[in-house]
Amino acid sequence: MPDLKSLQGWRYLQETKFDQNSLFRSKPQVSPAALYKVYKGVSRYELPQPRALESPLTEALATRRSRRRYGDREIGRQELADLLWASQGITARAGSLDLRTAPSAGGLYPVETYLLLFGVEGLPAGAYHFNLGQFSLELLREGDFAKQMTAACINQQFMGQSAINVCWSAVFRRSMSKYGHRGLRYILMDAGHICQNLLLAAEALELAACPVAAFFDDQVNSLFGLDGEEESMVYCASVGPRAE
Repeated sequence: MPDLKSLQGWRYLQETKFDQNSLFRSKPQVSPAALYKVYKGVSRYELPQPRALESPLTEALATRRSRRRYGDREIGRQELADLLWASQGITARAGSLDLRTAPSAGGLYPVETYLLLFGVEGLPAGAYHFNLGQFSLELLREGDFAKQMTAACINQQFMGQSAINVCWSAVFRRSMSKYGHRGLRYILMDAGHICQNLLLAAEALELAACPVAAFFDDQVNSLFGLDGEEESMVYCASVGPRAE
């Protein structure tokens, strides 16, 4: 059994610790990336304005569970809009920054949202990018990718049985151009904040949802055309109607 200190993750945490000497040390020079990603020349689907969800927060926190069994009905486009707004919707503006429902180090928001839709009312099955600024979906590839996603998620069958897979990527330059090596810590924190918001919104909507971090990175990247170097998937979740 390998010793803890031989693991790459442990070494990374040790090497990116802050102390009085390292805090203001010069960081690697990394050029920044645009704060928003937009796909041009693709079909775009507008989302309805999100609703105010009335479920008490305490109740949603107490009843949230990872739910892996899904019913057959489609998810409504309104429900999808509510989920996406809760996870990363714009709530205010501060100078040049659009503030969102989830916090982000430096207001850089390095996490992009992609979706595989298998059963959403009025939307074709396919791979999408969430255009946050325009609150719309950009269709990247049309088709049913349930089998490919199931295989990419190490054969976790429920990933192909849900109505939606939400996948979050990291645009590394957005954070690492400012925070250097330590920026990766903040990226992963951001993804966690966003996913928890989605899970609580799913609970409020009486939907089933389950976060997933066990997947073959490059297989999931390929479903959305990501290179895995400048941008790569870091987290996923399945969402669907609850099984009866």
